[in-house]
Amino acid sequence: MERLWTPWRLSYVTGASDGAKGCIFCDAAVPGGRDAELVLVRGRFAYVILNRYPYNNGHLMVVINRHVASLQAATHDELAEVMRLTRHAEIALSDGYQPHGINVGINLGRPAGAGVVDHLHVHLVPRWNGDTSFISIVGNVRVLPEELGQTAERLRPIFERLAEQDV
Repeated sequence: MERLWTPWRLSYVTGASDGAKGCIFCDAAVPGGRDAELVLVRGRFAYVILNRYPYNNGHLMVVINRHVASLQAATHDELAEVMRLTRHAEIALSDGYQPHGINVGINLGRPAGAGVVDHLHVHLVPRWNGDTSFISIVGNVRVLPEELGQTAERLRPIFERLAEQDV
C-alpha cells in the first residue's frame, strides 16, 4: 500500500474529530480569527478567502460575513457585495493565473455538495485545458504546485488594486 503524507491536514482532522465548535467562515470573518491569513480582501458585507483544501491552485471562496444559509436569507446589500467580489475574484484569477476557464458555484445543502452547509459562500475554481486531473482519478490524489501562502502573495495585490479602483 502506498501512503501520501499530508501533515498540514492534521489540525483539520483532529479539530473535526474532537467536536470543534463554531463556524469556520464566521471565525475567518473576524480579523485575526482562525484562517484570517487566508483572507485576501474584506468588504463591508463579505470577504474573499482561499480554500484551505483547494481543488486547484487559486481556488477561492466569496463569503458573506453574516451567518446565513441561503440566498433568500441574504440581504440585497450582501448579495450585491458577493457579486462584486465574485467579479473581482474572476478578474484576479484571470490576471494571476490566466486560466482557460473558471468554475463558479454555490452549493446549497449537503446533498448539493456543501461542505459548510449553513454559511453561504461562492466557490471559484480556475481550470485549464487538459487539467482533467487524471492523478485524482487514478491515484485519488491532488497535485498542487503552489502553497497557499504563495497563492495569497500572488492574488492579494490584485484584489487591493481592484478595491482601490472599485471596478
